[in-house]
Amino acid sequence: MDTALNYNYRVVKQFAIMTVVWGVVGMLVGVLIAAQLAFPALNFDTAWLTYGRLRPLHTNAVIFAFGGCALFATSYYVVQRTCQVRLFSDKLAAFTFWGWQLVIVAAAVTLPLGITTSKEYAELEWPIDILIALVWVAYAVVFFGTLIKRKVSHIYVANWFYGAFILTVAVLHIVNSAAMPATLTKSYSAYTGVQDAMIQWWYGHNAVGFFLTAGFLGMMYYFIPKQAERPVFSYRLSIVHFWALIFTYMWAGPHHLHYTALPDWTQSLGMVFSLILLAPSWGGMINGIMTLSGAWNKLRNDPILKFLIVSLSFYGMSTFEGPMMSIKTVNALSHYTDWTVGHVHSGALGWVGFVSMGSIYYLLPRLSGKKEMWSMRLIEWHFWTATIGIVLYIASMWIAGVMQGLMWRAVNDDGTLTYTFVESVKATFPYYVIRMAGGLLYLAGMLMMAYNMFKTVSGSKPVDTRIQAATGAHA
Repeated sequence: MDTALNYNYRVVKQFAIMTVVWGVVGMLVGVLIAAQLAFPALNFDTAWLTYGRLRPLHTNAVIFAFGGCALFATSYYVVQRTCQVRLFSDKLAAFTFWGWQLVIVAAAVTLPLGITTSKEYAELEWPIDILIALVWVAYAVVFFGTLIKRKVSHIYVANWFYGAFILTVAVLHIVNSAAMPATLTKSYSAYTGVQDAMIQWWYGHNAVGFFLTAGFLGMMYYFIPKQAERPVFSYRLSIVHFWALIFTYMWAGPHHLHYTALPDWTQSLGMVFSLILLAPSWGGMINGIMTLSGAWNKLRNDPILKFLIVSLSFYGMSTFEGPMMSIKTVNALSHYTDWTVGHVHSGALGWVGFVSMGSIYYLLPRLSGKKEMWSMRLIEWHFWTATIGIVLYIASMWIAGVMQGLMWRAVNDDGTLTYTFVESVKATFPYYVIRMAGGLLYLAGMLMMAYNMFKTVSGSKPVDTRIQAATGAHA
């Protein structure tokens, strides 16, 4: 059933499966480096197993492999269903799948070997960057080509978020990765000094804003109404949320560079826009949660809906904490501490992880000709295991971070430091152990998902991919 008259579910299913596979890999590396911070001997005195080599492997695996595959899978599914047409090009869609997997494998090989540009979230060297750009252009052609040939005049709001994410990430990646190649494995940034830092955090924070927020809000606006069987709470609010978010996010990057050589007015501008960002962020959270109006009872028995709704709770919490931490006086305490790590992971584990898991749980049975996942009870177990893991992780990092900040700035009456740096490291040890335990629980949940996926996908039945008559934007 793969004629031009049908939806292309093949590439959606491929990306959905690899979302889970790369999720396990990325989170396994995360647990290992968390363990190394508590017990440094776990690097086994091996260069490619050291924290400095594995940390970028972890971030790339969870953001671009796990998160990226989830975005490809859901955007390809949503754009077909809401536009009532097949993907623009099956061959280009297949290229995006295999090209993206090649990018991930190349990252998994080069980063442990120490082949890196050393730019956070943009560590990959120039040949891989070129492949990323090619895959991304193909992705844009498939997505926007599908929108152009749509059978429904209306463009559903999820597609606005996916479209903004695709366009913006292309610009961010190409500009920030501009470099002069020296050899096949080494290049030098096209920018210098503080300009390089400014471009990097314009990219870095908007990688959070567009890759890890806008794209996943597209997920939220489709899969929560579908799973809850309710219309979006306020369609007007969703449009206001969209335009306010994409305008404001662009300016927030300088808050990563407080108290650096960046001009003070630029730091303040980043802080102001970060504070403004609270409004559209919470507008989206409220819109998603209030979609359950009149159907709150479904939360009791639907573990997939639990994932989707609780993800919004973490989104709201993270988008309150981020603007607060961008305030210079707060940042003076939090900067360079594990509070930042706690903040990042409340968004990454709670928001990005949970909304991806909920969406993939929705998709897998539909892509496998099944009524539901192999075990709904296992999804429930996954939810509670992962939730406890997140709470342990972020609470331990909040406490450790505030403690570190207070210890580093404590001075005696004669002006000398009250604590040595080593004393702050020693005091942090128990919180690192708790963080490792939280990560283990989160990984355990991901392994449950992988097993559930394997049992659901094995013995797949033929799927009806026929394009039905247009029934509106929520198809």
